[in-house]
Amino acid sequence: FPGQGAQWVGMAVELLDSSTVFAARFGECAVALDGFVEWSLMDVVRGVEGAPGLDRVDVVQPVLWAVMVSLAALWESFGVRPSAVVGHSQGEIAAAVVAGALSLQDGARVAALRSRAITALAGHGGMVSVALSRERAEELISGWDGRISVAAVNGPTSVVVSGDADALD
Repeated sequence: FPGQGAQWVGMAVELLDSSTVFAARFGECAVALDGFVEWSLMDVVRGVEGAPGLDRVDVVQPVLWAVMVSLAALWESFGVRPSAVVGHSQGEIAAAVVAGALSLQDGARVAALRSRAITALAGHGGMVSVALSRERAEELISGWDGRISVAAVNGPTSVVVSGDADALD
């Protein structure tokens, strides 16, 4: 299950309208999230006027979590039952729910509260995903005098740098 970045406006809408299994699990996710968020999962995904957008970390991460958990229910309805699941960021939380390590309610709580904490901790900085090795990224950011650093290594040629927003630009 992926981390943030796999989202797009209108994602999940077609499945909500065409799959009773997906829609039912998504509805359960919406109920589970209700106590932890100030917005409607359905309104965000359907792009209802006044609903927050996917540009907010505290919105996109719980939305992605709900989509992943609901996709897993759909896959299971077709007989796909993995022996193991893994994830990154809110994908880890989805994987824990799908594996049965967390209840749906606990998964919703963790996804929502974690994303709010990230928003509070982020301040005025930012993050950028770059298709470079850690070594090459460190070379390129060395001229920014500590204003940017490698925040995550996602693979041999995929890193995230974070720091001062102006320096990232």
